[in-house]
Amino acid sequence: MRRVNWVLVMLVLVGFVIGRFIGTFFDGSFLNYGQSFGLSSPMVLDLGFFVLTFGLTIQITIASVIGVVIALVVYRFIR
Repeated sequence: MRRVNWVLVMLVLVGFVIGRFIGTFFDGSFLNYGQSFGLSSPMVLDLGFFVLTFGLTIQITIASVIGVVIALVVYRFIR
């Protein structure tokens, strides 16, 4: 089994965050076009003495894809 390259994982996550930031900075442009998927309302598990709430929504936009591509290019240069 191959080991996970944590530098690549971190760079991809940073790419998503930077892409999201760029998308919100240029609000109303084509960079915010994308798809959102996940749980629209959170699931709640109430056991009486313990309450768990699960929820996850992922929004992929053109800006986040550009951020990931930039992160992959940076990874190729530092590797």
